[in-house]
Amino acid sequence: MRHRKKKKIFGRKKSAREMMLAQLAVSVLLYEKVRTTEAKAKAVRAIVERAIARGRENTLTSRRYLLSMLPSKSAVDKVLEVLGPKYKERKGGYTRIVKAGRRKGDGAPIVFIELV
Repeated sequence: MRHRKKKKIFGRKKSAREMMLAQLAVSVLLYEKVRTTEAKAKAVRAIVERAIARGRENTLTSRRYLLSMLPSKSAVDKVLEVLGPKYKERKGGYTRIVKAGRRKGDGAPIVFIELV
């Protein structure tokens, strides 16, 4: 049964959707501010928050976990060496979503997702 198994599909197959969200998470972690649609920002927020929370402690286990969820080694290095120590004392809520109007072509709501 599929009771309460609701998530955003984005019109893609599972593998394409997971890679799209992983690459968007890498962009947020590397550039610290990304312009995207509201639905994608809400979906990627959980991935980014989980990555930063895991990166607060720089251990081999954390590095391997991050390498399994993020496709970029440079993003993993930044999480462990820059963002982890930066948010060491913060209990959570590492991202902010700011509305930026609507896309011209189809009217999709556009937002900026950024690190606090």
